[in-house]
Amino acid sequence: MASTSNSSNTHTDVGRDSATADTHDRGNENPNTEYEHSTAFTATKAPVTSAQSFTPRSLAVGLIIGTLIIFSNTYFGLQTGWMSLMTMPSSLIGFAVFKSLSKHLSFPFTPVENVLIQTVAGAVGTMPLGCGFVGVIPALEYLLRDGADGPSGDGGIGEGGPLNVGFWKLVIWSLGVCLFGAIFAVPLRKEVIIREKLRFPSGTATALMIRMLHGGSRDEKTGETTEQTLTGEDRLLSRGSLPQERSATSNLGSIEPTKNDRRKDWKSKIRLLIGAFAVSAIYTLFSYFIPQIRDLPIFGLSLAQNWLWTLNPSPAYVGQGIIMGPSTSMHMLFGAVLGWAILSPIAKNKGWAPGPVGDWENGSKGWIIWVSLAIMLADSIINLGWLIARTLYESFPRLATKLQSLRQNGIKRRNSNFHSHIRYSTLHSSSEPAPMHENEDEDEKDDAPASELISSRTVAILLPVTLVLNVLCMHIAFGDIISPFLSTLATILAVLLSIMGVRALGETDLNPVSGISKLTQLIFSLATPASMHTRRSAVVTNLLAGAVSEAGALQAGDMMQDLKTGHLLGASPKAQFYGQVIGSLFGAVVSTAVYKMYVNVYPIPSDQFQIPTAFVWIFTARLVTGQGLPPMAWQAAIIFGIIFVVTTVLRIISTYKKPFNQSPPWLSFVPGGIAVAVGMFNVPSFTLARAIGGAIAWWWARRNRKEVHEDTSLSTNPIDPNPTSILAAGSATEEQHDGEEEGEGAEDHHPLIQRQKQHTPPPAVEDESSSTVVVLASGLILGEGVLSILNLILASMGVPHL
Repeated sequence: MASTSNSSNTHTDVGRDSATADTHDRGNENPNTEYEHSTAFTATKAPVTSAQSFTPRSLAVGLIIGTLIIFSNTYFGLQTGWMSLMTMPSSLIGFAVFKSLSKHLSFPFTPVENVLIQTVAGAVGTMPLGCGFVGVIPALEYLLRDGADGPSGDGGIGEGGPLNVGFWKLVIWSLGVCLFGAIFAVPLRKEVIIREKLRFPSGTATALMIRMLHGGSRDEKTGETTEQTLTGEDRLLSRGSLPQERSATSNLGSIEPTKNDRRKDWKSKIRLLIGAFAVSAIYTLFSYFIPQIRDLPIFGLSLAQNWLWTLNPSPAYVGQGIIMGPSTSMHMLFGAVLGWAILSPIAKNKGWAPGPVGDWENGSKGWIIWVSLAIMLADSIINLGWLIARTLYESFPRLATKLQSLRQNGIKRRNSNFHSHIRYSTLHSSSEPAPMHENEDEDEKDDAPASELISSRTVAILLPVTLVLNVLCMHIAFGDIISPFLSTLATILAVLLSIMGVRALGETDLNPVSGISKLTQLIFSLATPASMHTRRSAVVTNLLAGAVSEAGALQAGDMMQDLKTGHLLGASPKAQFYGQVIGSLFGAVVSTAVYKMYVNVYPIPSDQFQIPTAFVWIFTARLVTGQGLPPMAWQAAIIFGIIFVVTTVLRIISTYKKPFNQSPPWLSFVPGGIAVAVGMFNVPSFTLARAIGGAIAWWWARRNRKEVHEDTSLSTNPIDPNPTSILAAGSATEEQHDGEEEGEGAEDHHPLIQRQKQHTPPPAVEDESSSTVVVLASGLILGEGVLSILNLILASMGVPHL
């Protein structure tokens, strides 16, 4: 990409090479992101024209892709609590759509439009989790106990259930919780992205995917090849002061598509995505007519019938395991063995769980969930406590330095001739140049022009409005159970806790939505004492408070991840903000309709849709509101809770102040609490399929390492000893569970920060090979998720199974 150190370096003609090759990206349109190779920069005029960050066509494609993701996430969420943001597949699908239509477009499809597509698709696709349709809402509608309600301690166990919530009340609830987190994230952007330059590896990986796609494709209208020619050294020297930020952007620019191979790379990825989609789709349709295939008794009929040890050979769950990575999938397998092969038989034989093994109330399935819940709480609370303590500790020196600087230099900003190397696109095309920063704080010289930022006034108006809207919507939907005071308290708590989610996501690529929601449930147990609430009101209030916190943290993290992608590619933050808001509102309504479709067609809970995270939610609510546990469950929970407090502390100590992904080799053998808990409360059939996917990911990474070593054996640049793709880094942490964050797999895939010690660009073959397996996994997941729509239609029509 071209240098912009002075106005003479900014060209608009097509056909130039070297310094002006970046203009080919948008076919006669100016670049969104340009970098300097200089030690001093001067403010320059913006180009006469610039790419549009917000276009109706990109918005429409993003909404369509997001709708498909809603069906997929609702399907998998009701089965196992799993969901995926699918930002990278969204970018790839959006790119393929517009490339296939490129000869009919009035102006070329640009990288910043692709940023809008993945922003909108992500906002829409996360709504099943953000609105509670895979956890809290099923818990309210199906898991509240029948029987008369009453105060705790009256000898009864009834909770006045079930709670029937109509469609329009759910729409109102969804519209209330879908916005405030994203809006609150806006003022955090400058701190975590511009000043602190937090990594947000998934956002960086998505930016790399978009840059690779647009850099290696051919403009059908002009016939010009879009290529980046700037070297990794140029990026490295031009980036900010943090090593991880320099490494991220150097990798962004250094991956250059060759004229023969990379030009066609996007086509091969699309073919792979379609092929994987087709395989998974065929299995999904086949499994409708022969549902027995979902539970193969690979360990014998006795273990299958008596202890639920079967295999679900779903390609989608294999794909999930690939994305999670070998470490997380093996930790889940360990949890399955611990829960279903050790604790379940013990509880059954000792009489602690006398009912059928698969019974949530009296069987060992309902007994071991208390152990998994204790493990989850131990891991979440320790990690959140450490995050708060570390943030406060590390913020003091920076705050002191800032105060000292203000005292020495005054409040007035210092003039500087240093200007951002990133050229931001405008919200709409305009002949007027975008205003440049001329008087900037050193922390802000990398930011977008003020005209493309969301103004403080807008945030000051919208944030209180959305907070009040959430309280009002909660009152309309559940006003007969939760008071306005408690709704307000839940909303304020959600806003505060979302800060923790954003920081954790930026530093580790993990958004601890599980810990945040469980922490909220613990806090609300203090606000709803048993003496003042009935069992029904205490449990419902606790569930709703946790759901609001989870929604806020999820939206804020999703918004910030997208803003990081846009920052690296020069997309307008204002355009992304509008896309997020529109996508969230659209997704809130569509996800409500999709949820109602599934629960009206399929029995809930059932063998196919076991809603395990709904049980986790309501069991947590009953625990913190003082309701009893099964025999010996609390003793086992305390023992395993203590064990995983120790393992979590050990994992924290072993990685503190060490380069990302440079933890000791033995750490992979220390089980992560969240992954173990997920393996325990999901039946083994899903976990075994994920373990197969994890094994495939391990084999692929090993094969990739070998090929990269062979291809670069004569190179003078050192190769990272554990190379995996930056693209895998992004997708490895896209997936989440309601009730638990599944980003733990990130520890398997983070070469972006790994390579910061070498400061050398990754070999092209490495990124191609590693990104291929991510595309494969995404196709497998989307195939079953999207074809579940057809299965839904067949079930609603009463088409019989064979």
